[in-house]
Amino acid sequence: MSQLLEKYDMNGIRLSSRVVMAPMTRCRARTAVADEQTALYYRQRAGAGLIISEGSQVSAEGTGYLYTPGIYTSEQVAGWKKVTDAVHEEGGKMFVQLWHVGRMSHVSLQKEGVAPVSSVDVAARNSNCYAYGENGEPGPVQASRPRALDTNEIPRITADFVSASIRADEAGFDGVEIHGANGYLFEQFANGKLNTRTDEYGGSTMNRLRLTLETVDALVEQLGSTRVGIRLSPFGRLYDMPAFDDEENTWLTLGRELSKRNLAYVHLSDQKAFINEGIGEDFLWKFRDAYTGALILTGCLTQESGEALVEQGLCDLAGFGRPFVANPDLVDRFRNRWPLSSVDLPTLYTGGEKGYADYPTYQEQRELCVEGSI
Repeated sequence: MSQLLEKYDMNGIRLSSRVVMAPMTRCRARTAVADEQTALYYRQRAGAGLIISEGSQVSAEGTGYLYTPGIYTSEQVAGWKKVTDAVHEEGGKMFVQLWHVGRMSHVSLQKEGVAPVSSVDVAARNSNCYAYGENGEPGPVQASRPRALDTNEIPRITADFVSASIRADEAGFDGVEIHGANGYLFEQFANGKLNTRTDEYGGSTMNRLRLTLETVDALVEQLGSTRVGIRLSPFGRLYDMPAFDDEENTWLTLGRELSKRNLAYVHLSDQKAFINEGIGEDFLWKFRDAYTGALILTGCLTQESGEALVEQGLCDLAGFGRPFVANPDLVDRFRNRWPLSSVDLPTLYTGGEKGYADYPTYQEQRELCVEGSI
C-alpha cells in the first residue's frame, strides 16, 4: 500500500490516511449558516484523512461571497456543530478554514454599504466577488475599491480570528486553518508590490508578514499550536496579486517563522489550476528546508502524483479538491483503483441541491447500473 493511504500522525492528531479534502467554496449556505445539507455533504466525505472546510468568514466585514457559511454568530456555531458531529460519527477529522477576504468584497456585502478593508486602498482589477449587482440581483460583481486599514485597527482583525477560533472550538472542530492564500487579506499584506504601507505593517519582509504571524501566534495561544494550520499560495496571482522582487524570500522567511511554532501543518495551494504558473519543484524543496513540520500540498493532483510527492518527501499529505466533489468515497476509490466520476461544473456554485450531496459512491453507481440492466 502506498504511503498516501497509510495512517498519519499529524502532530498528535491521528489521521486515517494522508488524503486531505481541500477547502472548497460551494455557496450552499443561503443564510450564511451551515445546514442539514452541509452536514450530509461533509458526512459523505468523512473517509478523508482530514477534511478542511470551505472558507468560513470570521466577521461580516470578511465576507466576499454570498451564501458562504460564517463563524461569527451563535447560529453559525450551531450549524457547524451539526457538521462536525456528522463527520466525527463517521470517524473523520475536520478543521475549519477561517477567512477574511479583505479587498475581495463589495459594498453590497458590507454593513451600511461601507468600503471593504485591505492593506492599501487599491482595488483588485478584473476580479469578481459574488454579491448584489446594481439591479439587486446576486451574481459576479467587480470587487469594490477598499480603504486601507488604520494601524490601530489591525489588532481588531486578529481579534476577530481569535473569536472565530473560540467559536470553532465550541462547534467541535478538531482545529482551524487560517486562510492566508489566494489573494485574500493576509496575502494583501504580504505582497511586496501591493503593500506600500509605511507603518510597521509595510516595507520590510517581516513587517509585511507581521499581521499573519501576529494572528498565528494569537490562535496558538488560544487553541494550542497543534490545532492551528495555515494555507499559503506562494507565487499566487489570483485576484490581481502582482509579482514582486522579494517574493521567494518572503515565503521562505514565513516558512522558517512558522517552523518555530510547531503548528498542525502548513498547507500550500498551487494555483496552476487557475493560472499557467505554479509553485515549482525547486521552490518546494526550498520550502521543505525552511519549514520542517507537516506539509500539505494541493493543486491539480491525481492519485499517482499525490503518491509520488509523498514518497519523494516533497509533502506529507496530499490535498484534493474537485475529485472529492464528485467522489464522496474518494479514498475508497484510491484504495481499490476504482474509476473516478467527473464534476458537473455548472453546479459547483449554483446554491441548489443538484451537484452537492447527490453524487453516488462507486458501490451505489454499480447498484444503479445493475438495476438499470434488469
